[in-house]
Amino acid sequence: MNALFEEDGGFKAGSIMADNDSSLQVEMSTGKRSKIKTATVLLRFDKPSAGALLEQATPLAEEIEPDFLWECVNDGEFSFLDFARDYYGHEPAPVEATAVLLALHAAPVYFHRKGKGRFRKAPPDILAAALASLEKKRQQAITTTSWISDLRAFRLPPEIGALTDALLYAPDRNKPETKAFETACSETGLGAAQLLFKCGAIKSAYHLHYRRFLHEQFPKGTAFPSLEAPKLPADLPRADVPAFSIDDANTTEIDDALSVVKLPGIGSRIGIHIAAPGLAIEHGSPLDGVARARLSTVYMPGNKITMLPDAVVQNYTLAGGSDCPAVSLYLTVNDAFEVISQESRLEMVHIAANLRHHEIEPVFNAETVVSGLSEFPFSDELLHLWHFANACEGRRGKPSAMQGNNDYNFAISGDLADPDRCTVEISERKRGSPLDKLVAELMIVANSTWGGLLAEKNIACLYRAQTQGKVRMTTSPLPHEGLGVAQYAWMTSPLRRYCDLVNQWQLIACLKGETPPFAQKSAELFGAMRDFETTYAAYADFQRLMERYWCLRWLQQNDVGEIDATVRREQQVKLDRLPLLLRVPSMPADVGPGRRVRLAVEAIDLLGPEISCRYLCVIDEVSAEPIEEEEVQ
Repeated sequence: MNALFEEDGGFKAGSIMADNDSSLQVEMSTGKRSKIKTATVLLRFDKPSAGALLEQATPLAEEIEPDFLWECVNDGEFSFLDFARDYYGHEPAPVEATAVLLALHAAPVYFHRKGKGRFRKAPPDILAAALASLEKKRQQAITTTSWISDLRAFRLPPEIGALTDALLYAPDRNKPETKAFETACSETGLGAAQLLFKCGAIKSAYHLHYRRFLHEQFPKGTAFPSLEAPKLPADLPRADVPAFSIDDANTTEIDDALSVVKLPGIGSRIGIHIAAPGLAIEHGSPLDGVARARLSTVYMPGNKITMLPDAVVQNYTLAGGSDCPAVSLYLTVNDAFEVISQESRLEMVHIAANLRHHEIEPVFNAETVVSGLSEFPFSDELLHLWHFANACEGRRGKPSAMQGNNDYNFAISGDLADPDRCTVEISERKRGSPLDKLVAELMIVANSTWGGLLAEKNIACLYRAQTQGKVRMTTSPLPHEGLGVAQYAWMTSPLRRYCDLVNQWQLIACLKGETPPFAQKSAELFGAMRDFETTYAAYADFQRLMERYWCLRWLQQNDVGEIDATVRREQQVKLDRLPLLLRVPSMPADVGPGRRVRLAVEAIDLLGPEISCRYLCVIDEVSAEPIEEEEVQ
C-alpha cells in the first residue's frame, strides 16, 4: 500500500511500512524513511508505485486548464476526489485524482485552499482582479526583461533614465526599474555610476560627484528664499583709521581687515577689524534660519555655495572703498611689539583697499622683508605687522603657518555646465610666507583674545580646543595646544561660518552690555555646535573629493604618463605639483619615507575618482616635510 501526503507545502508519495492510528511509517523512492501524521494523508493506493504516481500525474495536471475547471465547479467547498469523479465521469484512478489535485493546487488564483484536499472557487470579482494583477505582472516581466537587455547593450531606457538620481543615491528596491537596473549591474559587472555613465545618463563624472553632494546636503536645492538683506546700522561710531584686507584674488566674503596707527613715544595701535553681519542678522530671524541650515560656505575648485545670500554678503563684506560695520580689536603695542593694552569696539571702518596675494607677494616676501621693501601701498604697515606677528609667534612658541607644506590654487576655465570642456590649471605656493604668517597670527590673536573675554564674562561661546593631539569643538574655554593659547574661538569668519556668527552675536551682546542670545549650557547652542562640526567636516570631505577630481583631470589634460612623487609612508606617496596622496601597491616596502620615486600612470577613473600608478624606480633621496594637522584660522 502506498500513500500520497502533503509535506512542507508540497505533495509526496511513499510506500507504507507501518500503519499506526495517528501516524504512518513511509519509505520514499530514494530509500529514505519518514514518520508522517495520518492527518496529512490525502490518498491511499496500490498502483502505480509510489515513485511513479507524481511522475505520471504531473503531465496530466499541466493539460488541465484552470479556467475550465473554475467554470465546472459549483460554489461552495469541495474535495478534490469528488471533483475528480465529476471531471472524469467515473471513479478516478489514483493518477487521475492526483492530477486534479495538482491542477487545483497550482491555481491559487482560481481556487482557494480550505483544508486537507479541500478547495473553494474564487468569487468572480476577486478572480477578475487577481487575473488582472497577474497580467500586469506578466507584462511587467516582459518590460523588465527588455530593460535589462537594453542596459546590457548600454542603451538607456527612458524609464531608467528618469530615475538616474534615485538609482545613484536612494534606490527604491520595490520599483521594477530598480530591480532591472541592479540585475543589469550584476550581469555586466559594473557599478551603478559606471553603467549609467556608459548608457549616457551621466554626462560627466563632475556632475555625478556634485549631484551626489547636493542630494546629501542640499536636497531642496541651493537657491535662497526671497529675503530682504538687512540694512546697515546707522548709529555706529566711525573709526579714525584706514584699514586694508589681504585675500586671494577670488575671495568675495572678505571677513577681516587690518590697520596700523603709529603712536609717538608709545609704539603703535594695531587694529583687527572683522565684518559684522551679527549687527543686522537677528538670532531667530528667517536669515538666521538660512545660515543655520547651511552652517558654512561650501568651497570647491571653480565654484562655491555661500552660507548667506549674495545681497547680504555684499552688504557686509569688507569691500575696498567702503565704510563697513565691523567688530574691531585694537592692540596698543610698544616698540618691543609687546601688547600693552587692548580694546574692542563696534564701529564703522573705512576699508581703503583690498590687497590680493598675487599682487603683494612679489614685493612682500621672505627676501624683500630682509633686503628692504620697495614703495607700494601699505608697505610700512605690512612690515610693521609682520614684525608684530613674529613677536606673537615667539611668545606662543608655536608656528602660525605650516612651514614647508604647500597651498594649491585651482583655476577652472570654461562653463561648469559642460565640465568636460573645461580646463584646469593648478598652481602651487609654499606656505609660511610673510603674508601667511601675518594674517594667521593676527587672527589667532583676535580669536584667542575674544574667546578669553567671553570666558571671563561667563558668556557662552563655541571654542576650538586641542588636547592630547585631538581638535574638537567645545563650549568650554579649553586650551588649544597646537596653537599654544589658553583658549581659541572661531570669530573671524562670520560671513562664511555659522559658529563664527554665533560667537559674534555673543561678543556683540558682551560689548553692548546686553543679554546674549545663548545662555550657558543652552541646548540650542549645543545643537548648533554638533551640527556645525558634522556639516563642516562633510563640506571639507567634498572639497577634497573635488580637488582630487580636478587633479585627475589635470593629469588627463596634460597627457601625463609618468610623474614623480615623494614617499610619505609605506606604499603611500604624494604626487609632485598636485595635492594628491595615493597608495602604490607595487612599490617595494623598503622604499621608505622621504624617498623620491617615479611612477607610471596606468589608469584614471573620474567616477571614483581614483588613479592607479605603477612604481618605476627611485630617483633620489630627500627628506619629506612632516604632515601635520593645521588649524584653519
